[in-house]
Amino acid sequence: MSVTIYHNPRCSKSRQTLALLEQRGIKPKIIEYLATPPSAAEIKHLLKLLDLHPRDLLRTKEDEYRQAQLDDPNVSDADIIHAMIKYPRLIERPIVVAGNKAALGRPPENVLKIL
Repeated sequence: MSVTIYHNPRCSKSRQTLALLEQRGIKPKIIEYLATPPSAAEIKHLLKLLDLHPRDLLRTKEDEYRQAQLDDPNVSDADIIHAMIKYPRLIERPIVVAGNKAALGRPPENVLKIL
């Protein structure tokens, strides 16, 4: 089974999740999503695997969240996804995909249930 992690090396939870995978002998494909933001289709796929709505995957404490006025409950899912593409820091991390399942690594142990 292939495993992918959407990773931010500056994030402690992301580093801990990657270390957890590696301790179990898993060598995941690492996507540094800040350097290579996912497309709208990829975000929609991740949301489906995570069983989340776009708003559920937002980091609400980032400056870009306020700049893009995403605190407005009337902002559409499409606009939220567009903001995630434009400002990838808004995407909660890390996301681990294993086969046809995904989990947020918050806490890192969350990913164990999909392996």
